[in-house]
Amino acid sequence: MIPYHICVLGLMGAAFILQQFVPAVGGLYDARILLVPLVFLCSAVTVNVPPMLFLAFFCGFMWDAQHLLGSHGGAEDVYTNKVETMPFGYSIVLYAAMGFLMQGIQPLFREGKWHVSALLTGVAIFCYLFAEYFIITFVRGDLVVTRSLALKTGFSALLTMVFSPLVFWVLFKCAALFRYKVRYEGLKSRRRLIVSE
Repeated sequence: MIPYHICVLGLMGAAFILQQFVPAVGGLYDARILLVPLVFLCSAVTVNVPPMLFLAFFCGFMWDAQHLLGSHGGAEDVYTNKVETMPFGYSIVLYAAMGFLMQGIQPLFREGKWHVSALLTGVAIFCYLFAEYFIITFVRGDLVVTRSLALKTGFSALLTMVFSPLVFWVLFKCAALFRYKVRYEGLKSRRRLIVSE
């Protein structure tokens, strides 16, 4: 159990590093593949609530440290105005909310229906991006939702969701390597028995 969680933390660290090298897709309103939220969401559905909350704290803390502690107050290509009053730690709450969303469909995931979780990663990232934008605009005091912002958010969620099967595949390999039970085949076969009777 613990080796799998350490492996997931290692994947999170790798996602933070690789995120720096993922370019924006200019043809899709500068949408980005968000590796860190993607790895977090896929990992959140494979673990119980306490490890998920620890991952949410780790990811939110690192995300805020990376984006809020600079001299500009965030990534200059994303935030054009200074955001000195943004509360440090708001990402921890957003990551925890996304994690609880994934925990809600964990029974389906445990039965082997990982594709539902893959679709939910796109929905969760879309909600995360809009929640983050609303927090930033609330602090700035100017709520403006444009068509390009909605398209950028939608395309970012869609692009990120496309890569979720690959992340699930890596997590399944890690789970098999460390003998961590991700799926419960017994539930699936028991349901089949009940239906056939």
